[in-house]
Amino acid sequence: QVQLVESGGGLVQPGGSLRLSCAPSGSIGSINAMDWYRQAPGKQRELVATITRGGSTNYADSVKGRFTISRDNAKNTVHLQMNSLKPEDTAVYYCNILTGRGISWWGQGTQVTVSS
Repeated sequence: QVQLVESGGGLVQPGGSLRLSCAPSGSIGSINAMDWYRQAPGKQRELVATITRGGSTNYADSVKGRFTISRDNAKNTVHLQMNSLKPEDTAVYYCNILTGRGISWWGQGTQVTVSS
């Protein structure tokens, strides 16, 4: 069964950087938007960044200027480069892929912890 495989989470000190990656383990057809969400303990899941097939991006205000979303259409991979990390960025990060048929795929989540 095809799954979205995420990698790159971990523990980092405030001010540090991490790079998350996500790709399907098999074929899921054409891909439209690719997104990253996060969910902190006791909070609702929130949209962090999105990138369209054409490369247009949008970010949550809380991460603008610090996070960069990118994608490799040839490899069906989406990345999230996170710089200047803050303790409030601590959360489980999920990738989401919307296919051309309107199917939404979710990754299993990867923990990002920002702490000294």
